[in-house]
Amino acid sequence: MKADISSLVAENTRRKALLDIPYDPVTGNGATGTRVAVTAPDGSLQHVPVAMTEDPRYAVVGGSDIAWRRLRICHDFEYWAATCVMIRDKISGVDTRLRLNRPQRRVLALLEERRLAREPLRLIMLKARQWGGSTLILMYMAWIQCCLRRNWHSLICAHVKDTSATIRAMYAKMLDHYPEELWEEDTPPEFRAFERSVNTRVIPGRDCRVTLASSERQDAVRGADFVMAHLSEVAFWCDSAQRSPEAFIRAVCGGVARVDCSMIVLESTANGVGNYFHSEWMRSKRGESDKIPVFVPWHEIDIYASPVADVSALYRAMDAYERGLWEKGCTLEQIQWYHDKRREYATHAQMAAEFPSDDVEAFASTSRSVFARAGVEALRAGCCEPVAVGELATSAPTGSGALVVRGFRDDPLGKLKVWKYPQPGGRYYNRYVAAVDIGGRSESSDFSVISVIDTVTPDGRPEVVAQWRGHIDHDLLTWKAAAIAQWYDEALLVIESNTLETEDSDNSLFTLSELNHVYRNLYYRVARDRVTLALETRVGFHTNRSTKAMVITRLIGMVRDGAYIERDMAACDELDMYECDSSGRYAAKPGFHDDILMTRAIALHVAMTPV
Repeated sequence: MKADISSLVAENTRRKALLDIPYDPVTGNGATGTRVAVTAPDGSLQHVPVAMTEDPRYAVVGGSDIAWRRLRICHDFEYWAATCVMIRDKISGVDTRLRLNRPQRRVLALLEERRLAREPLRLIMLKARQWGGSTLILMYMAWIQCCLRRNWHSLICAHVKDTSATIRAMYAKMLDHYPEELWEEDTPPEFRAFERSVNTRVIPGRDCRVTLASSERQDAVRGADFVMAHLSEVAFWCDSAQRSPEAFIRAVCGGVARVDCSMIVLESTANGVGNYFHSEWMRSKRGESDKIPVFVPWHEIDIYASPVADVSALYRAMDAYERGLWEKGCTLEQIQWYHDKRREYATHAQMAAEFPSDDVEAFASTSRSVFARAGVEALRAGCCEPVAVGELATSAPTGSGALVVRGFRDDPLGKLKVWKYPQPGGRYYNRYVAAVDIGGRSESSDFSVISVIDTVTPDGRPEVVAQWRGHIDHDLLTWKAAAIAQWYDEALLVIESNTLETEDSDNSLFTLSELNHVYRNLYYRVARDRVTLALETRVGFHTNRSTKAMVITRLIGMVRDGAYIERDMAACDELDMYECDSSGRYAAKPGFHDDILMTRAIALHVAMTPV
């Protein structure tokens, strides 16, 4: 044990040394980018960006201290921030010059690498706690406008106007405290109203405009000629049939030219999964987006560390998660802080939600989440785009003609996703199971979903092979489900019948009865007649508190054990946002759906239950 502790301490000393590298943005010691040591006009040794020494103006600044400093701020953002930018320190509450912390320097390095390569600047930032991400982005945009470009207009847009105003107030403070000797324009550094606009300010001399907006007032920014856009708290933007973050961002950013020093940054704290921000984050992680994904874990923030009084005691007290933090490269001081901080929370899930170690924890719903985070992430690894999207062509939309499938019709606007076509030949009885969850008819109501799983796969795990999701009249949905089930080798068709039995029951039950006469492989349950108390068989799966707990319990185990293959990312989003309240009731988090999830739970339960 002593030898192990000695090795632990030695490794911890090495890690701390890497974190304690000296940093001085004024001298350039430890600053980002490729630098070279030079003697400044004041005789001091400074490390400046190589790009500064390659600037033709470098040879003619001579011994002029002001000219030399003015040239340097055009090439060295960290120097500019430390000498020209005044901010309010969130901890002390006093005004101070901006000295970048480690996370800010990491993000700056990404921006500078692309700026020096003359590439467009595109980021998506997932914020965790307050490490100054918004401050960095705003001041980087200000640096471009004040030092690098003229007539270079920017947009600051948040979910509400008050947040946007707070962000712009930081810009105003910077201009108010800008050193006069480093400002090259004839007019002073300040904001002025632009053509009596309430939302737009202009920096005179630079002719750069800064426009304030919110996602609540989207029309105010359409048609403007922005080349930089800072879009804040995107996960909280209004998403409705009339207004969506995706449409607004497409309208704003579509006009931003892909030129060097153009900039688009989406940033937000997480607000669950399945929304636009989460989808765009996942696209960026997969390399499918033009944006670089940036996440800062809690352990990259310097203030989250505590002295370790007894290394042996800490090591013995560390659980598997905390030892995993050590394996990830955390120091003992960081783990000590995390270990102590966890005592403030009833569960680890609550701690992880406040201080996430990775982006998955940041997007996690709440401590009431039903499905194991690791299991859901493993399912996401199997998700992919469908091989086809469209609808089935049938002889008729209802009745026996609905079961005469004439083929699949490709249609990008269709609602049937196919990951694997029905397998020809080698007939297996009930190889496919199709489950139906019935939603509402209007666009604002819950979705109706038809899911098809294949129970005969190479590794024996059931696999999602098709899914239909949309809004439709209930009778048409019933026949569409039968057509899809017929196409998939006369699959066992399991209709969740609650809605049909309670809403417009006469017509719905007639549809079920008619379907029962023409489709040969319907799922039946045994139920007791309320009047005679006699047992009888009925079409469909009835969801109540008991049966819902039964199918969800099975699904919990299958997600945890990786016992089925998921293909739709939206299904994983629903798993992440599914909760169990204090009374033990299962439901989607308010504002989210569980229609796909329920079809998976019912289909897998029926498929895995011996007949």
